Amino acid sequence: PWHRRHPVCMSGSLLCLWLLVMGSLLAGCVPANPAPAVPTLMATAVFPGSTPPGSLHTIALPGTYTPVPHTLMPATPVPAPTLAASPTIPPTPGPSPTPDPYAGLTIDELAQRPYHGSPLQIVETLADLPAFTRSLITYVSDGLTIYGFMNTPKNVPADGALPVVIVLHGYVDPADYAVQDYTTPYADALAAAGYLVLHPNYRNYPPSDSGPNLFRVGYAIDTLNLIAAIKEQAGEPGPLAQADPAAIYLFGHSMGGGIALRVLTVSPDVRAAVLYGAMSGDERQNFERILAWSGGEDGRLELATNDDLLQRISPGSYLDRIQAPVSLHHGLDDGVVPSLWSDQLCEALRSLDKVVECFHYPGQPHNFDATARQRLLRNVRAFFSNN
Repeated sequence: PWHRRHPVCMSGSLLCLWLLVMGSLLAGCVPANPAPAVPTLMATAVFPGSTPPGSLHTIALPGTYTPVPHTLMPATPVPAPTLAASPTIPPTPGPSPTPDPYAGLTIDELAQRPYHGSPLQIVETLADLPAFTRSLITYVSDGLTIYGFMNTPKNVPADGALPVVIVLHGYVDPADYAVQDYTTPYADALAAAGYLVLHPNYRNYPPSDSGPNLFRVGYAIDTLNLIAAIKEQAGEPGPLAQADPAAIYLFGHSMGGGIALRVLTVSPDVRAAVLYGAMSGDERQNFERILAWSGGEDGRLELATNDDLLQRISPGSYLDRIQAPVSLHHGLDDGVVPSLWSDQLCEALRSLDKVVECFHYPGQPHNFDATARQRLLRNVRAFFSNN
């Protein structure tokens, strides 16, 4: 039989019998459909006694691991969803910022901004007098049409250049104002003395256009734009052909004196200035008085300004910037504008070593009588001719 020929059976019958039994048992455990072959695990059996030293027999042992095949399912592509374009929604505009009512009012801002001289035009002749011709004029100031009058002397110097005086009127109720108002006699006297006189109405005085005027700064802007017009049009064909751009003077009464003071702190183009019964350089003083004059109707917005901003708007805080000589005139019986205000301004200018002269007129009210007016005009003509 074959087991007798098996090398292992030949070495011992008991061992051969054991192998046969184990083989039968293992054969009964093999499944009808064997799993795919796996790597054979090899065991080395060592038989004591009958096996010579160094002689080893290798026995193949069936594996106990049956791998399970993994079937990879093909991926089914899923189309990406198509997103409809969202409509563009314009942003909802927010509320417009509230304009700053104080923008552009400080002395620094006025000094830094430009001024433009639009062509000054003659509308009509108002009077043809022996010494001068009075004309109704217009010019544009920050987009506003400003009216006024101009006195042009008939006696022109040999060099053809006339010194210029801008006469700045005081407060008059705009409803009662006329182009040739109470300051006309001063303008006429200066024209008769050989000055080309310009007398602007300012904005908000008919027939001029209306415009912003907080702290009366708009009036100063109208004056500064007129100065620019004189400088640009002097020597050119037109109504200002004979104007001397190097000799521009200011004459301001009451509110007009306050306007002149503001212009002096802003512009270096004024040769000299007369302030007659002038308002204060301290805007709090001014508008406390205006509030009282108006029965509480005017000045509330100005007085609501914080102290720091009020100081930066007030020309009295910038007297050191004044380059032109100043002549102050005040009646000691002025019941409208305290003469103390001119005294305070006089002392402040002197403390800064500015060129200033100060006149008192005993017994005179806010508007001088005829005699005091002649004295005032003599002083003014002398001051202008010396400066």
